[in-house]
Amino acid sequence: MKSIVLFLVIVFSISAFAQEQTLFDIKDVEHGGYGAFVVKFCSVNNEFGVLVGGRGGWIIDHTFAIGGAGYGLANNVHSRVTGLLGERFVNFGYGGLDLEYILDSDDLMHLSFHSLVGGGSAGFRRDWDGSMNFGTDNHMNDVFFVIEPGVNIDFNVTAWFRTSFGMSYRYISGVSTEATTNNDLTGLSAMLSFRFGKF
Repeated sequence: MKSIVLFLVIVFSISAFAQEQTLFDIKDVEHGGYGAFVVKFCSVNNEFGVLVGGRGGWIIDHTFAIGGAGYGLANNVHSRVTGLLGERFVNFGYGGLDLEYILDSDDLMHLSFHSLVGGGSAGFRRDWDGSMNFGTDNHMNDVFFVIEPGVNIDFNVTAWFRTSFGMSYRYISGVSTEATTNNDLTGLSAMLSFRFGKF
């Protein structure tokens, strides 16, 4: 009996000191997160467009980020035709799941690759009203699918603040409003981002 007890003690002692081997060692993975203010410059209806929005996400091991992003047209871009109620401008916004792969995050200057997959709406919009709010006519807006891959050059300003300059290509499908078309909303954007968080 004593030998059995001694054998069990030895087995459990060895098990306690043994390290379990796994494909992914999540104990050593570091986590962070960020929020970012983003400005995009692009062509909408063959006019200069400014999109304003934000990104945010959970950063896994300084390499992969998963989160969300959303953007909206912030300046007056003329619609292709005048709306039924006299609307002269385009209403345009989109957002969705945002995935990012970050190369050499601790380097002063490094690259990151990201892709947004989601949806949005487009239609007619009136001019700015007296209270500086957009007047929209939601019954005339179309919903659409969007996918937007992009690349950034990131600069580590401080441990908690980064700036990014980049390009993205926005592909849109499903727009049928007379205010704009898929081709008028599809295209390249130049981006400027200000990120805050734990990287």
